[in-house]
Amino acid sequence: MFGVPLHLNGSMVLLTLLVTVLYAEFARRELDLSQLAGYLIGFGFVVSLLGSVLLHELGHALTARRYGIGVRGITLELLGGYTEMDRDAPTPRIDLLVSLAGPAVSAVLGVLAVAATLALPDGTLANQLAFQLAVSNVIIALFNMLPGLPLDGGRALRAAVWALTRDRHRGTEVAGWVGRAVAVGTAALVVLLTLTLTRDLAPLALPLTLLVAFTLWRGAGQSIRMARISRRFPLIDLSRLARPVFAVPTGTPLAEAQRRRADGDTPGAALVVTDSAGRPVALVDPAEAEAVPAERRPWLAVDAVARSLPDLPTMPVGLDGERVMQTVQTHPGAQYVVTSGEDVVGILHITDLARLLEPQRKMNT
Repeated sequence: MFGVPLHLNGSMVLLTLLVTVLYAEFARRELDLSQLAGYLIGFGFVVSLLGSVLLHELGHALTARRYGIGVRGITLELLGGYTEMDRDAPTPRIDLLVSLAGPAVSAVLGVLAVAATLALPDGTLANQLAFQLAVSNVIIALFNMLPGLPLDGGRALRAAVWALTRDRHRGTEVAGWVGRAVAVGTAALVVLLTLTLTRDLAPLALPLTLLVAFTLWRGAGQSIRMARISRRFPLIDLSRLARPVFAVPTGTPLAEAQRRRADGDTPGAALVVTDSAGRPVALVDPAEAEAVPAERRPWLAVDAVARSLPDLPTMPVGLDGERVMQTVQTHPGAQYVVTSGEDVVGILHITDLARLLEPQRKMNT
């Protein structure tokens, strides 16, 4: 929509079934409808609700695009939706505007639905649908404005702290910890709901509330982790981080290639396969090479466990940390070819990058 890719998560099926069935029972009881009519109304409410969430996310997406931030797509899922952007906002002001755009759209929709509810006759189908949309959009707007990541209010808080401290990472950490407090508060709400909700609503509201609390806690934790990682971006230096290359001619037995490398000055170097003219053409995959039984390695050429270099993502050796991470996010992989002009000067292993960014975590080689 408007050039923004839209993805529907499989969990939407569960949301559709739950809300359709439960709302159908509510509509039948309130409006004295047949069972089929109740289900049709329930499904119509789901479609309207998802439309509201989609418009909320489009508010984020179009505002981001207005300020030159690329949008990879919008995903709708069980608990609502999210917008994926290709980079962070460059300034606190833009971060704040993008964050508030979604709740602003929901607030406008809520006001329009409230006006429609007041204008329509009580006890009618249209009045009930307008009322439910009003409640849904007002709740979406208010809940998303809670000041903790990963909610929109958390991003607004991050922008405010960023503007005050001139430290985006600190803003993210503060908003992440507040987000954890919001998650605990949401979980505490479950206890209140257990005591006050009717038996018709409790079977749906309680599990969803617990799921929301868990999702908020996990999202806040990921935000805190990413803030700590991004602080270390300036430490990324491809000239030091990339492993050197050890070239072997095409057709060399794997065991022989590994022996030559072990006897050389750089036993941890990446094995590169060269053609008859000495040009590097392929990179041995260390996982595939390790999976070959030792007794077969003298009889298996390195080419069998190598990937063509043109098929691998590349990075110039002078790339800064921010752009290295953008490349990794755009082209996920285990190995990256580091170049200087047309020459291959090293191979970046994703595990080496992860070890630099999170030294406290244990990584598999």
